[in-house]
Amino acid sequence: MSVAFRRDSDEEHKEPKFELPIPAGPNLVTTRGLAAIAAKVAELEAAATDTMAEAPRAEHLRTLRYWRTRLATAQPTPPPAAGEVAFGSRVVFTLHGETRTIDIVGDDEAEPAAGRIAFSAPLARLLIGGYAGERLDFGGKPDAITIVSSAPIPA
Repeated sequence: MSVAFRRDSDEEHKEPKFELPIPAGPNLVTTRGLAAIAAKVAELEAAATDTMAEAPRAEHLRTLRYWRTRLATAQPTPPPAAGEVAFGSRVVFTLHGETRTIDIVGDDEAEPAAGRIAFSAPLARLLIGGYAGERLDFGGKPDAITIVSSAPIPA
């Protein structure tokens, strides 16, 4: 029989499922971020995987491995000094005449729509190391951003 008509199983034709990608660089976390990761691990560990079908169970365990890795590699950082923009800062700045507020947090805690951006994001990298009153070039425009204030993220 020709191999073109032989098919042992569907398994040999499935795309492999790789692990969830871990962001490059250190896994810096705020106190809030560390608590959120620990809560996610606890939630996933509490799920009854023995009643799940094979595919959802594999996906669940894959997700659990990701969050366990993130918890094991988490590097809690102390709150930053007031005045300097750093990881864990709440920054108020103006961009194009509009005042905005963001928190600079870890990769897993980032949620741009809620005003939390990862320290690895281009805007955060630009702001880190800055001080109130400093003007920064952004988007090809000189002095596009003015830092109004910076303080540790409230607990």
